[in-house]
Amino acid sequence: MRKAEMAVDKKQDDLARAAIERAMSYQQLATAFEQQVADQRTEVENLKSALQKLEQKLVEARSKSELLIAQHRRARAVAKASDANMVANSGSHIATFDRMKSKVRHAEALGRAKSELAANDIEDRLAALEKEDQIEKLLSEIKARRAS
Repeated sequence: MRKAEMAVDKKQDDLARAAIERAMSYQQLATAFEQQVADQRTEVENLKSALQKLEQKLVEARSKSELLIAQHRRARAVAKASDANMVANSGSHIATFDRMKSKVRHAEALGRAKSELAANDIEDRLAALEKEDQIEKLLSEIKARRAS
């Protein structure tokens, strides 16, 4: 604006108009950049929140995994105890032992399946978050090039 005032003082209205137009253009750019900064801050907060939620789910998945491992160990211990008991008793308990062994195997398989499902879900979410971050980065670069 100072240059526009100098141009008016020297009776050069066209130069003053150009200076005013330039100042307005710079002001608009500054406003747009301020909005972009605000939007980026919001996006950063959203990403931080999403990351925190993912980390929390990862902790929960690890806890569930540890619980399943403990249950599996317990099932194996019960099976071993049953084995020892059946050997001590006789052959009539073989059918019971086989049923118990089948139940233990089923519990073990179920535990492994749950553990794999929990791990896959977290990996998929992390991959989606990373992809979204890359898309936002590329979009920002394109916008920056277009704005130039």
